[in-house]
Amino acid sequence: MSVNPMAYEAQFFGFTPQTCMLRVYIAFQDYLFEMMLVVESVILKKLDESPGCKISHLQIRKSTEKFLCFMKEHFDKLFSKMEEVLLQLVLSIPQNVLLPEDKAQEQYPYSKEQFQVLQEEIRQLKQQCRAEAAAGQALRAELEEQKAVQAELEKILQWFDGLENICRENGTGNFNESFAFLMQNCKKLQDVLKDVEEKSNKIKKHDQLL
Repeated sequence: MSVNPMAYEAQFFGFTPQTCMLRVYIAFQDYLFEMMLVVESVILKKLDESPGCKISHLQIRKSTEKFLCFMKEHFDKLFSKMEEVLLQLVLSIPQNVLLPEDKAQEQYPYSKEQFQVLQEEIRQLKQQCRAEAAAGQALRAELEEQKAVQAELEKILQWFDGLENICRENGTGNFNESFAFLMQNCKKLQDVLKDVEEKSNKIKKHDQLL
């Protein structure tokens, strides 16, 4: 069997020529074995029909095996020549023939160094794409955060608008005056709450003494 990988032929045929030749060899060999078994069975049948014959079945088998070895030896020699011819003239692609799927390489030839440079450019582009994708994801996250902050600011603005409306209803139109008015009311509420807590504590102590 040829040791040449014949990769280009395998690309064209879909199988290696050596595999094809191996299958043909096995098929011929199996046929030879089957033929010898048929010949042996015919000889044994003729032997059984001749009672006076002194040849035994064991001698027939040894003769059959010997003849099979002789045939196989000559068959291997002939097949070796046939394989050489088929691999060179039938199952091989000439050096000047280019497959259709490889036409692009003829139009845009690249040396090994150019191919390495191209691979490096592809690697850098992949890194840039990954970096841009990560940056886009970070921008989307920041945008979502800005939307949440904007919603909170809108709530605060609505609260100030409501506060301003309340102050106008109470006769204070200026925001500073409104804020001072609000702080004054808050101080009053704190004093009232403190007074209520003190009275509550006194009542609890009184109840404990009783």
